[in-house]
Amino acid sequence: MRRRSTVTASLAAFALALALPASAQAATGDFSYKFVGLDGRPQSVTLHELPSRQCVTLPEVADPGSSEPAFAPHNDTDEWALVFTGPDCEGDSWTLRPHGRPTTDALKLRSVFLTTPVQD
Repeated sequence: MRRRSTVTASLAAFALALALPASAQAATGDFSYKFVGLDGRPQSVTLHELPSRQCVTLPEVADPGSSEPAFAPHNDTDEWALVFTGPDCEGDSWTLRPHGRPTTDALKLRSVFLTTPVQD
């Protein structure tokens, strides 16, 4: 039941974010994740100032047919991050709060979408 609520909330936030007018701004801060390299060892990547309200497919894991998903995302930006199990912001999603704690290796992702919180 809890997962269903989380998925519903994530989808609602994503739909709302898509309805907002897009602008050419970037999030302040870093978004990082790990992936298994061609040598079979984990590697870390840190992306600086990702674009807001734009889906970013992680290049190292973009092709589900030839790579394992990335894992252990850490959202240290000033925006909410929706991470997706598939490329192009498709598949299951989870929401990571701004400047949150690093997640565990169990959280898998192939794409991310950053959005500012809706303010009344």
